[in-house]
Amino acid sequence: MTTISLSRAGVRPPGGGRTRKAAARKVVARTVVGVLLGAYGLVSIYPFLWMVSAAFKDQVEVVRGGHLIPDNPTFQTFTDTWNKLHFFDFFLNSLLVTGYTVVLTLVIYAAAGYAFAVLRFPGRGFLQKLFVSLLFVPGITVMLPIVLLENRMGILGTHWGLVLPFVNGGAPLSILLMTGAFMAVPGELRDSARVDGAGELRIFTRVYLPLARPALITVGLLTAIPTWNEFLLTRVSLNDPSAYTLPLGLQTLSAENVPHYNNLMAGALIVVIPVILLFLGLQRYFVNGLVGAVKV
Repeated sequence: MTTISLSRAGVRPPGGGRTRKAAARKVVARTVVGVLLGAYGLVSIYPFLWMVSAAFKDQVEVVRGGHLIPDNPTFQTFTDTWNKLHFFDFFLNSLLVTGYTVVLTLVIYAAAGYAFAVLRFPGRGFLQKLFVSLLFVPGITVMLPIVLLENRMGILGTHWGLVLPFVNGGAPLSILLMTGAFMAVPGELRDSARVDGAGELRIFTRVYLPLARPALITVGLLTAIPTWNEFLLTRVSLNDPSAYTLPLGLQTLSAENVPHYNNLMAGALIVVIPVILLFLGLQRYFVNGLVGAVKV
C-alpha cells in the first residue's frame, strides 16, 4: 500500500532506480555474453561446416573457393572417396579395434571400480590414488616403451597391439568414473542381497551393474571416440595396409602427389559421422554418467 501511494503521489519508492539500473546492467551483460558465445560458436563450427561443404563439391569448386553452400552439389565425391579409401575394409578394422577396446575396458574397469568402491583389502586407497594419478601422465611419454614391449611380445603391427595399450590408457578415467558410480549405490542393497544368499559376483552383476548403466555408457563413449579417431599409435604400430584403420586410410589420401581436397573432406566426414551419431544417440546417458560421478 505504501509503494502504491508513493507512486500515485509521484514519489519514487526507495531503491526503485537502483533496481531498474541493476536489471538493465544484467540484461546488457547477458546480451554481451550471448553475442560473444555465439561468435565463438560460429568460429568453432566453421571448419566443420567447410568440411561438409567441400565434401559435396568437385575439386575445381573447392580450389576456387566461394560460398559454403555448393553451387552444384554432388554425391560423386563420396562415391570416388568410398572406392579410394576402401572404406568397408578400414571400417571393419576400426570397428574391431574399437569394439574389443570398449568391451575389455568395461569388463576390467567395472570390476576394478566395484572393488575400490565396495570391497575392503590392503592397499586399496593407495592403488586407487595411483591409478587416478596416471591421468596426469602424457600418453606420448610411454609411446616408445609400448612399441618396444609389443615388439618383444610379437604383437607389434597387429590389432591387439592397438587394443591393449588403448585399454591400459583408459584405466585412470574409467576407474574414477566407475568407482564414483558404485559408491553412489546404497550399501543396504548389497547387505540385502547377501542375506538372500547372493555371492559377490552375483551382487556385482545383478545389483550394481544395472544401477551403474549411465556410468558404463559414459566410459564406453569416452573409450570408443578416442580409439576410433586414434592416429599416432596406429601410425607407429601398423605397417600392413590391410590392417589400417580409418584415420590411416584417410592419411593415404592426403599422401597423394596432388591432394584432392574434396575427397579428403568427404573421407573425413565419413570417419566422423559414426562418432557423431553414437554421441547423439547416447548423449542423455553420457551426461547423467558424468553428473553422477561429479556428485560423488
